[in-house]
Amino acid sequence: MRGRLSWVLWDVKDTLLKVRVSVGEQYCREAERMGLSLTPAEVDAAFHQAYRCYSSKYPNYGITQGLDGQSWWMGVIRNTFSQCRVDDQVLLNAMAHNLYHNFCNADTWEVFPDSKKALESCSSLGLKLGVVSNFDSRLERILHACDLLSHFSFLVTSEDAGVAKPDPIIFDKALQKCGVPAASVAHVGDHHVNDYLTSRSVGINGVLLDRQNNQNQVDVEREHRLSSLEELPSWLQQRMK
Repeated sequence: MRGRLSWVLWDVKDTLLKVRVSVGEQYCREAERMGLSLTPAEVDAAFHQAYRCYSSKYPNYGITQGLDGQSWWMGVIRNTFSQCRVDDQVLLNAMAHNLYHNFCNADTWEVFPDSKKALESCSSLGLKLGVVSNFDSRLERILHACDLLSHFSFLVTSEDAGVAKPDPIIFDKALQKCGVPAASVAHVGDHHVNDYLTSRSVGINGVLLDRQNNQNQVDVEREHRLSSLEELPSWLQQRMK
């Protein structure tokens, strides 16, 4: 799998940035703005149930079933509040619309302290960067709001690609954009299966970002595991020789 690297592909959520506060808290703020009194704990529990239900029934934003990212997420949000005894359809639609768009704002997301420096280091090494993410079409706006978009030559989202990790086809689509063999590409992500195993299954030099130092995946080689993006430049340099 070794070859002179020329590209680095990136996962985004929980790799470069994360949701700043819990979904329950953010949804509760919108509910309070609408005059409702709910607790973050009950909303968070309802959200996770709604998310699991929609992910199972309408995988990858339901794009093969006539949905798109916005309609999918608005359905999840309405379902979440419905479980919390909100039955006013006008109110449900208003909150769903507002929250969908709120998640494009920079104040909803927290960029990890080591993210920008790692991206800059990659560019300094002469590497080109792209994104492969199980995300909807808002990703470009989110990366722009978080001052990260300019680092990337292209974005491949699961909504646009029509397939989601761990389907290796999404990485094949990214490789087509790179225009180089898989051995000349690295991928950085936090998910053991979606990012590490799937990228390596197509010949990409996958590395697992393990910020929590779990080390409970026996099929991840020690040299393929990073505890911080601060370790990435040296990892890449070793593979550019």
